[in-house]
Amino acid sequence: MIVLPQLHAGVLEAFPNPQRALSQPNGLLAFGGDLSPDRLLDAYRHGIFPWFNEGEPILWWSPDPRCVFHTDAPHVSRRTRRSLANCGWTVTVDRAFDRVIRACAGERAKERGTWISPAMMQAYEALHHRGDAHSVEIWDGTNLVGGIYGVATGKLFCGESMFSAVSGGSKAALIALCALLAERGYPLLDAQVTNPHLISMGAVEIARDDFLAQVAALTAMHVPSGNWQDATPTFLP
Repeated sequence: MIVLPQLHAGVLEAFPNPQRALSQPNGLLAFGGDLSPDRLLDAYRHGIFPWFNEGEPILWWSPDPRCVFHTDAPHVSRRTRRSLANCGWTVTVDRAFDRVIRACAGERAKERGTWISPAMMQAYEALHHRGDAHSVEIWDGTNLVGGIYGVATGKLFCGESMFSAVSGGSKAALIALCALLAERGYPLLDAQVTNPHLISMGAVEIARDDFLAQVAALTAMHVPSGNWQDATPTFLP
């Protein structure tokens, strides 16, 4: 039987130490609470993120190892470089956050269930309106063909989800996000849980102890919240 600490809605109590997370399922730490902006930011500042299916209690995770990108070193294959160089796509930042998160929700629903629920979308849209969550959008003319969104706290960026409406759309979004973060002095992009696609793009696994130490250092850096619409990243390294 799994016994987990319970958090309570409307009460911003401290999260359990991530080192107490279960090994099976890997990283499960606590349940309950709510998705208020302050609680979400507190979670990210401690290396914790929410992940649960609609209709389930909110589940909080901190897996070991952790999947991350060093923002100055995404892997871009020669084939991808050629494809992106000739695609004619454009990049924007924070211009269509709501559309990006809804597109991610639709793609995830097809793959593994509707974990980006209406409540999750509302929570991250609230963070976006505060200037704490951001999106990168890839456009083919007026068509949104790819995107990625996540949360910035201090000098740490925590990626949440990405989507492709056409082949290569999410790759372009991820490359553009890494370029944007590197330019702004964010050295680490938290990708949470490893999968083969992320590894193929240059993600690496690091031990949770190492990750938490980096999180503590990066989130201690004060960076004002705000919209990033003025950014002009590129997906052409």
